[in-house]
This record gives sequence, structure tokens and C-alpha cells, in this order.
Amino acid sequence: MTPGPRTPPLDLLGVGAGPFNLSLAALADGVPGLRAAFHEQRAAFHWHPGLLIEGATLQVPFLADLVSLVEPTSPWSYLNYIKVRRRLFPFYFAERFHIHRSEFDNYLRWVSTELPSTRFGHRVDTVAWDPGQGAFAVEFTRLGPDGETLRTGLTHARNLALGVGTAPHVPEPLRELVRDPASLVLHSADYLAQRDRLLAARHITVVGSGQSGAEVLLDLLRSRPEGAEGLTWLARTPAFAPMEYSKIGLEQFTPDYTRYFHGLPQATRDRLLPRQWQLYKGVSGDTLGDIHDELYRRSLGGDWPDVTLTPGIEVTGAATTGEGRIELSVEHGQQEAKGRLVTDAVVLATGYRERPVDTLLAALDPYVVRDEAGRPQVDAAQRLVLATEIAGSVFVQNAERHTHGVGTPDLGLAAWRSAVIVNALTGKEFYPLPERTAFTTFGLGTQDRDDRDRGGRGTSARPAEERR
Repeated sequence: MTPGPRTPPLDLLGVGAGPFNLSLAALADGVPGLRAAFHEQRAAFHWHPGLLIEGATLQVPFLADLVSLVEPTSPWSYLNYIKVRRRLFPFYFAERFHIHRSEFDNYLRWVSTELPSTRFGHRVDTVAWDPGQGAFAVEFTRLGPDGETLRTGLTHARNLALGVGTAPHVPEPLRELVRDPASLVLHSADYLAQRDRLLAARHITVVGSGQSGAEVLLDLLRSRPEGAEGLTWLARTPAFAPMEYSKIGLEQFTPDYTRYFHGLPQATRDRLLPRQWQLYKGVSGDTLGDIHDELYRRSLGGDWPDVTLTPGIEVTGAATTGEGRIELSVEHGQQEAKGRLVTDAVVLATGYRERPVDTLLAALDPYVVRDEAGRPQVDAAQRLVLATEIAGSVFVQNAERHTHGVGTPDLGLAAWRSAVIVNALTGKEFYPLPERTAFTTFGLGTQDRDDRDRGGRGTSARPAEERR
């Protein structure tokens, strides 16, 4: 390894530059004197490129951009992006509160290239605490455009922000077929790349009841010939249910609810999360309506379209047949019945799981405080709870659903969470945050404001002004 010249440690080093760390980078950019860098191993920013289906829109309003719900006058807001692109009047007349997903991707890529703190093609390899420097020692690899190693390096940072994102989840019974290039079984993250191959298949099965599964099914349905659709949609959930989108119901995606959830006993949080599936595994009512409208249109001649929608089904096994087709073993929980389904292609809209960081943080593992299930404890200010030997903070983004609840992966909380981190870094309320964000009162009593929005428990990050 070739160490670089000795320079003062960064105030903050972000590992990963997905939407959540990009939000943190955007808000940190407005803090005078805060030295930050965000390392991302990808060569450039891309936001779910396999699901940028034509016409697909965000499930949240455009105000859920990187900064607006905290600092709407920021140069990194979506509205300023539209202004820079000289598209304010077309956007005004379009009257779109929920913008196209492809346009949001364009906005995020614009921010990622314009921010001075982002470092693409930088893979963080290891992290360790350096007591001599009073900072984290971060080893990284500089990658070329094709992923080749160009050089290695070492940098120091007093605080870290982990935003490594999530990875596509493939159920165990289907993993072998996903790895087989001859088998047309894929995760929905790769849908657009494989769309032409899928459309050539005689029969396609979509597995998964969430928004991705619904959008894939709708796109395939609109592209298949009438009377020969050859589509099946399976889901484990008891119904193809709409996502909670009532105004009061959405208050479970507010800082108020996040604080309430964080204050519950861990056992209660673990029981509560699976019961809230309709808050994050449901489908937009508009998308469900579009599917029904398309099916109805295809039935006007009197025949039913060749489409099967079956909830309550779990795929328990998968194998290829002698004819090169795919046989799925399925179970229906309510009927307590088993069956088989033969298809030619499978699209798994089975969600995402948090990327493991155990290897990255191996040197810090003895200092990480964990709960009874072995998961890292995360305080109210988004920090891993660490032993007192570690003076710096490790903030986490989108890896704390077990402590912060269903709003963890929601874009609408990105700016608020980033502001909480910035306030912890600066040791003051650099970004003023509202004490109340919901009409609903969750639970009995209130918590101290410092614990809610700024400090929490655990080690505190020193103010940036003290580190310059």
C-alpha cells in the first residue's frame, strides 16, 4: 500500500454514495469548514437502472428529494435541478407531484457529479480505529472504469457514515437457477436488461407482491398479445393489497414515529415490524388500478385474458425440466395445499436486503455493542453504539430498520436523517428540525428533544469547528 501525504483527518468519510449518503453529502456541503468525502466503488451513480420502466413514477412526492424537507433553498434540491435545466415552466404546467422515476434518477446523477465531495471508483476495503490519530484509518482501492485496480490508498476520518445500500434478495430455493445463465430466472433488479428475452418466452411467472412485481407484471401485460399473455403473478401476502397511502397513515413515515419506534423495547419492535408489511410491501393503488383496467380491456370480447393472479402462495422449490422449462413447487398457506407450476421464465420481485458490512468493520467488531439477536445497536442520532475506547462515530443509513422502523428505507426521511447526522457532527442544531411532524401522537408522554433529534445515547461526534 502506498500511503498518501500526511493530511489532517477528514471530519466525515462516507462509505457508499447511494441516495441516502448522497443526501448527507448534499447537506454537509452547506456546512462551512466541514471536511467530508464520500467513497463509492461504482464508476458512476445509477439508481435501480433495471426498474426504470417507461412511465413508472415515484411513490413519494418530489419533495422527498435529497434536501428539500430540511433545506428547500439548497442548491441541491430537485426544484433547483429543474431550474438549472431550464425546465421550470414545463414542470409547472405538467402538475406532477409524483415525478417519473427516470427523471429522479437524472436528478440524483446530476447531484452526484456536481458535488465536490463524491469520489466514484473508490472502494473502501477496511476500517480500523487509529488511537494515535484519534481517527478511523480507512484503506481504499482506486478502481478503473472496468473495475481494475489502479492504486491503493489510506486516509483518516474522525467519523464515518455507512451507506452501502441493499442487495437484491433471491429466495434460497431459486438461487441455483438464478446463477445458471441458461435458465431465465432473474431478480427484478435486472428486468430491463433481460426484457427482450422475457418477452420471447411463452409463459412468464412474476413472484412478489410489492410495487416492483406489479410494475413488471403491468409492463409485460401491456407488451404481450391479447389472448396469449401467458402470465402468472404469485405472492406470499394474503392479497395484492394497496400500500397504505392515507394522509394519517403516512404519518408512520415521520420523525415522530421514528422516535417513538426507537424508544420501544427491542422485543416489541421485532414483533411490530412484520405486521406493518402493508406500509412498505404493498402496491400503489394507481398501479393496481392500471393492471385491472388492462385486464378488463382485454376481456371486452368475452374471453378472459391468459393471466393468473394468485396471492397466498410461497415458492418452496425450483428445478428445470427435461424440456428446458422451469418447474416451481408452491404451497398455499390458507388451503394447506401443495402444487406445481411449469413456466418458461421467472422474475423475482422479492425485495432487497441490507448489504453485510461485517468484513468491512471486522477490526471494529470487538467495540460494537449488539442486541440479544447479535444486531448492532443504533442510537437516536443514527450512530452505532460503540465502546468508549472509540472516540469517533460510525453513522449508519438504511441499515437500522430493527431500531428505527419501517421508515428506514423511505426517501421521505432521507433529508431529516441526514440533518440529524450533520447536527451530531457539528455539535449544534446547524439544521433546525421541527419538534413535531405529525398530527398523530404515538404512545404516551414525550421524550427530551436532545435525545430525539440530536444526541441520543452513545459517544458524540466532536464539533467540526474543534477539529479544524
